[in-house]
Amino acid sequence: MNSEEWVKYLAEAADDKKAQDLVMLKMQGISIMADYFIICHGDSEKQVQAISMALRKAADEKGVTIHRMEGYDQARWVLIDLGDVVAHVFHKDERDYYQLEKLWGDAPLYTLEKKPL
Repeated sequence: MNSEEWVKYLAEAADDKKAQDLVMLKMQGISIMADYFIICHGDSEKQVQAISMALRKAADEKGVTIHRMEGYDQARWVLIDLGDVVAHVFHKDERDYYQLEKLWGDAPLYTLEKKPL
């Protein structure tokens, strides 16, 4: 599975848990951290954890090792390093505060509905 297919697969797993305002940023040529970022949020700590677990399960199903997962217990900002993709699962309040999309504003932005990769 290439990076583009991988990020779509993960985005669909997050979407299945009703991730809000889900976007994918293409980071190739912009950052050496990952090829793609997924950014989304949940409206409660429980939803943030459910989205994060859906991403973990998706990785397990494809035999992909999660390099690091931070913030799960607090469920305010969960960072999941999935190799070519780094997922940021926010609580709504934290997402509004950090506004990662603006920080990486020069990265092409995609959604599942409007602008596929």
